[in-house]
Amino acid sequence: MSELIIVSGRSNSPLAEKIARSLGEELSPVTITNFSDGEIWVKYEENIRGKDVFIVQPTNPPAENLLELLIMIDAARRASAKRITAVIPYFAYSRQDRKDQPRVSVTAKLVANLITEAGADRVITMDLHTPQIQGFFDIPLDHLYGSTVLVKALFDIKSDNLAIASPDVGGIKTARTYAKILGADLVVVDKRRPSHNVAEVMNIIGEVEGKNIIVIDDLIDTGTTFVKCSEALIAAGAKSITGVCTHAVFSGSAIEKIHNSPAIQNVYVTDTFPMHWDSNKIHTISVADLFAEAIRRTHNNASISSLFEIIR
Repeated sequence: MSELIIVSGRSNSPLAEKIARSLGEELSPVTITNFSDGEIWVKYEENIRGKDVFIVQPTNPPAENLLELLIMIDAARRASAKRITAVIPYFAYSRQDRKDQPRVSVTAKLVANLITEAGADRVITMDLHTPQIQGFFDIPLDHLYGSTVLVKALFDIKSDNLAIASPDVGGIKTARTYAKILGADLVVVDKRRPSHNVAEVMNIIGEVEGKNIIVIDDLIDTGTTFVKCSEALIAAGAKSITGVCTHAVFSGSAIEKIHNSPAIQNVYVTDTFPMHWDSNKIHTISVADLFAEAIRRTHNNASISSLFEIIR
């Protein structure tokens, strides 16, 4: 079997280092620099010919992170790597997954094409914005779930009056999974979005009076939707609000909104994004071991289906 090589881009090197440690490996040295005009230059510092290469690089903005991943894939292909797997903890541009308006781009498909054309043989990612994005790829894709690690943190707050809330209709399936595991009720917040990053809560479907509510989402961006949803649930009689999301985008003043909201007690997130916050309300749970095991099994051509199981 070809040698396992793990390399990291600059988007989230702390997570890549944790993944490598979990595998008992070290990151293979790669030089990534910018010319004075910003152009990216990549060089692998050791021979990767015939090796099984895993490139850890979330593609969160700025767009340079995506371009850096594409260049790293291309460089590995030209260096004759045997297999190239793009490990993308956060797959950006996935929110534009359909033509919901005239004359707009389907960026999720565009990025999938770019990764494939750059030379990737396989992709490992986590919590795509919508599961059907898996079908946009013409190469194998392994879709991991943040709930595998996040739900374990919620068993401690399990109670008889617990309810799981989805902040929109699209998240019902994920919320139902959490509700089933935790033996909780299901609540849906009917949300209208008049423009990008602007949400208006309209209706709450389900019983929330006196409930300890856990709001589940795949990502928190500006925090507006999450905060408004939490405040609406408290106004409807909820006892407490705990947030859970995989991707802590936290753009703009999101951290400040969450920290200052009296409705929100705690928020549990993963480290698919580099940690850049200082709030005692936000708790980070690492997904490094989960990605490491997925890499190990991919390298050994073993099944990863058991990684989807929730074990207390």
